[in-house]
Amino acid sequence: MSPAEKLQLVSDATQAVIDLSLAGIRRRHPAASDRECFLRFACIVLGRDVARTVYPDVAHLTHPVP
Repeated sequence: MSPAEKLQLVSDATQAVIDLSLAGIRRRHPAASDRECFLRFACIVLGRDVARTVYPDVAHLTHPVP
């Protein structure tokens, strides 16, 4: 397998994890906007404190992110 093929495999796997994470967020919060889903994902990936620093509107989420 070439390095380019390995890179593509990793990229595809990463995108699958992102898609599954967003699907789980949407399932738990069906009325959430795309922005809210993004903010919740940012909290998962970055942690709440860093996400709040980078994206101040995290503080406006109706249901806190753990």
